[in-house]
Amino acid sequence: MALQPWRKGKVIRIDDHTSNVKRFWIEVPDTSSFDFIPGQFVTLDLPIHEKVNKRLRSYSIASWPDNNNVFELIIVLLEGGIGTKYLFDHVTVGSELSFRGPQGVFTLKEEDLQKDIFLICTGTGIAPFRSMAHYIKINNIPHKNIYLLFGTRTRKDLLYYEELSQLQKDMPGFYYHPTLSREDWDGRRGYLHTIYEELCEEKQPASFFLCGWKNMIDEAKKRILEMGYDKKSIHQELYG
Repeated sequence: MALQPWRKGKVIRIDDHTSNVKRFWIEVPDTSSFDFIPGQFVTLDLPIHEKVNKRLRSYSIASWPDNNNVFELIIVLLEGGIGTKYLFDHVTVGSELSFRGPQGVFTLKEEDLQKDIFLICTGTGIAPFRSMAHYIKINNIPHKNIYLLFGTRTRKDLLYYEELSQLQKDMPGFYYHPTLSREDWDGRRGYLHTIYEELCEEKQPASFFLCGWKNMIDEAKKRILEMGYDKKSIHQELYG
């Protein structure tokens, strides 16, 4: 497949979502509708190195297709990460960013919608799943149970918490399971893996989408296979 051309995007809004996570809204002036499939990503070319391959950073789109020319990225400041440091320190409203996309095949297929879907993530790995869930609701796409399992350390690290809690109330068949590993609260405590193991006790047909850090993905793949599911039912998007 031929590489897509580089395009210019203009940052029109930036919000501090948590102490180390920012949301960036990027307008694409050369189109009236930036079309993509929920789950896809864009690649930014940041002016942080002389060599092109050391300048590229890819981020899943956190918003959903809505017949407009703006998309959202949610980005965590990585310790020692020169890409995210540039975005946090130098990009402001009005800044131009060079990007390529949308790209990627980490997307829901028709056969997935005919099974229970487990969206399992840590950190900003929630981005593609937020896009998928809202798109399904807005377009009234038929589906079975959709479980969004989001793991993080503390309450302050929960991303889109109020929004996704409300979505669970508004969207039949959508179940939001945030869990904290290092803080007591009135919600779920512990790690993600016990949640999907409990929900899959009956070994119902299911598709598993994993997005986050490598250690979480590796552990989830191991456990899902041990539950008796085929590796073809597992889809992953690795961060970092």
